[in-house]
Amino acid sequence: MIAWRCAPFAALTTDELYRILALRQAVFVVEQTCPYLDADGRDRDASHLWTDAADGTRALACARLFAPGARYAEACIGRVATAAEARRTGLGRALMREAIARLTAAHGPVPIRIGAQRYLERFYGELGFVTASPEYDEDGIPHVEMIRPE
Repeated sequence: MIAWRCAPFAALTTDELYRILALRQAVFVVEQTCPYLDADGRDRDASHLWTDAADGTRALACARLFAPGARYAEACIGRVATAAEARRTGLGRALMREAIARLTAAHGPVPIRIGAQRYLERFYGELGFVTASPEYDEDGIPHVEMIRPE
């Protein structure tokens, strides 16, 4: 069983925040060779969902959860990341299912918006998301907006 943690920004410890940011930077900046400002000012408005490695030294998966109206009219899931060593284990799918469940528990059955990297469109489609925009470039990576209806 996965030990999920979820907390608003203000409740994160320094160590928890460090592990989450380290994972995001490892995936989005280093692996994807995409220099961008991860500290975009939105972390304070989100709840942060993550799970740590068994030894507690690093986060293995994380996502930001936004209430409806905090970022878009819909609820939103963003900054979804899974550590390279945990991919193809089902952890990414479990992360998204947990994120959807947490948003639904907190806000009822509401639509959820994501900005998905194009190559993950099928993955998110399997979780009930439908493409809601043409392809667009974000930091040199093709993306699409997707919505999961309520």
